[in-house]
Amino acid sequence: MLDEFYRVAFRKTIYRTIDELQNDLDGWVTAYNETRPHQGRWCYGKTPMQTFLDALPVAREKLLPAA
Repeated sequence: MLDEFYRVAFRKTIYRTIDELQNDLDGWVTAYNETRPHQGRWCYGKTPMQTFLDALPVAREKLLPAA
């Protein structure tokens, strides 16, 4: 996040309030997780959110009962 958002954002924009920065960060996080395809080994070009949602049924199967 430091290299991919903050360093780029602070070079391009002068933020006058924390809310301005937060709005830009929220937009970046949404794009990062929901629109850009991930290049990770087991993601196969899906977005991180798609990968997470696809893995939920498997994760639920593997949950251990509360002791």
